[in-house]
Amino acid sequence: MVVARQKPLLSKKHMKAHLEFAKRHLKDSQTMRNTILWTNETKIELFSLTPKHQIWRKPGTIPTVKHGGGSITLWGCFSAAGTGRLVRIEGKMNREKYREITEENLLQSAQDLSLGRRFTFQQDNDPKNIAKTTQEWFWDKFLNVLEWPSQSTDLNMI
Repeated sequence: MVVARQKPLLSKKHMKAHLEFAKRHLKDSQTMRNTILWTNETKIELFSLTPKHQIWRKPGTIPTVKHGGGSITLWGCFSAAGTGRLVRIEGKMNREKYREITEENLLQSAQDLSLGRRFTFQQDNDPKNIAKTTQEWFWDKFLNVLEWPSQSTDLNMI
């Protein structure tokens, strides 16, 4: 069985923005790239009811699930220097929880990875990530946030 890879639908506007982003960063130094702290959230499901996932099993094995399969949602970060903190997200992620997670883990991860105070922070354009209260926290901490084009593919840090 072959499962098609999911990709975001890109309009001409998105394609133009992606090309401009790539051109803007084409000449970034390796030193600059080494100080980017990449972040994302992901949900991992033990058993998924949606047919978009494909897994390998030994022939003749049949999965059984009692009382649901369970899932876990994680926030994590990494840089060229290694992996930062990995945080379990309890409940549903919202802007308050996102800000709390970044407050408690972002600067500490940058410090643990020896990125210095002038590191660049990458996040996607999810509404909870770009909420006004979160942006104000970034400004208060003088964080350099990498602009990220809409409809960019998510980073898979696993």
